[in-house]
Amino acid sequence: MTNTKTVHVTCPSCHAQGEFTVYKSINTKESPALKAKVRDGSLFQFVCPQCGAKMTVDYPFLYHQPENHYMINYGKLEDGAKALEMLRGKGVALKDWAAEIFAELTPETQQNLIDGLTDKELKAVVDELFVDDATDLVEEMPANVVKRILAQADPATRRMINELLKYPEDSAGGVMTTELMELRPDWTVSQAMAAIRKNGFDKETINNCYVTDRDRTLIGVVSLRALVLSKDPDNELIRDMMDDNVVSVSTTTDQEDVSQMFEKYGYLAIPVVDNEKRLVGIVTIDDAISIMQDEASEDIAKMNAMGPSDKPYFKQSMWELYKNRAPWLLFLMISSTFSSMVIRGYEDALAAVTVLTAYIPMLTDAGGNAGSQSTSTIIRGMAVGDIEPHDLPKILWREFRIAILCGGTLALCNFAKLIFLDGIAPPVAAVVCLTLICTVILSQLIGGLLPVVAEKLNFDPAVMASPLITTIVDTTTLLVYFNIARVLLRI
Repeated sequence: MTNTKTVHVTCPSCHAQGEFTVYKSINTKESPALKAKVRDGSLFQFVCPQCGAKMTVDYPFLYHQPENHYMINYGKLEDGAKALEMLRGKGVALKDWAAEIFAELTPETQQNLIDGLTDKELKAVVDELFVDDATDLVEEMPANVVKRILAQADPATRRMINELLKYPEDSAGGVMTTELMELRPDWTVSQAMAAIRKNGFDKETINNCYVTDRDRTLIGVVSLRALVLSKDPDNELIRDMMDDNVVSVSTTTDQEDVSQMFEKYGYLAIPVVDNEKRLVGIVTIDDAISIMQDEASEDIAKMNAMGPSDKPYFKQSMWELYKNRAPWLLFLMISSTFSSMVIRGYEDALAAVTVLTAYIPMLTDAGGNAGSQSTSTIIRGMAVGDIEPHDLPKILWREFRIAILCGGTLALCNFAKLIFLDGIAPPVAAVVCLTLICTVILSQLIGGLLPVVAEKLNFDPAVMASPLITTIVDTTTLLVYFNIARVLLRI
């Protein structure tokens, strides 16, 4: 809602008084013309009715732009100045602040800002970005923007960006940062603290400092807490207090495996080493969280028979959405023809007992649902490290017992419904319910088996999508259904 009030303003030139409209809140959907006035500043401009002098009236108000889903609380300039002074007083450099905000913006917003920045301003932002954020920026931008970014980066930053770009995007080397704190084993605690004070400001994190020899071979890690709490900083050596049992990853380690290590060990950063065990970088917890989000989105897409995409829904073109969906739908449609072939092969059974046809959807749906439940459970267990491929026998035995309980429960409830509500003959009801038990057992065994087999074959378990399992289960369900009907009903 757009709310206003009228105030009296005194002209600074002729001291005449005039009325001025002050906005308490603005809704651009209700008052679209005010959007342009806010942007060009005319909404805050008072024109004296006597002498025509202009002055700016500074006042706070709530700005709501519902069409773009955002709301801004505009403050007075003096309040903003006080906030900036407070940040300065706390040792916060505004350029650092701006760089951190810039790194969190969407690629589209970043590009728009870059287009509006001068080379000098762009250089100031690039210089303050951590090297992993700068690398991500280069990967996201078009070639003309990348050329401009690299031109403004200093030679050391350019060299580090090019080094990181050599690694696969989904590897530890592709997500790591080279800005870490290194210490030498023969340093005293006092020397280490002096090095941290001198160089730590430009590092991604100093919570853990990594101990390397002259060849940069990783030999230990020491926490900042241990350094600060040292009782004899002038004499105590780093080698005497470091932990030489360091958990590290290789530059080629898959990023999903790296993110799982954060969950397993609770670290804030994990060192990355090359083939010769030399320290080349670290992966931090913020990168691990981003990896987890990306991998979860990718798995959800695959489990629902779609090609994964790292773009937001409305940023994808119609063609991209089509390409992500159509191939899977085509594959599933073709695979579903096996079910049709089974039905055609048992037309004589259906002709003899036509009521069997009515319960085909219920049986296939029950089987598909049971298989999807089992698959989702196993894939989640594998994702969090609870299940390993060698656990397959235990998985199948466990799923078999669960399936008997679930299938038995469904069969008993369904048998009562068929007899008392549907009025179906007991032999036909027995066929349906016995098939239901067998379907649930087969579905849960297949659902538990396929993800583990995929993992053993070095496939992504998520590719064993629920629709694919449903298609397999449909075919097996129909085969079981018609064969049981032939035996029990003698058709």
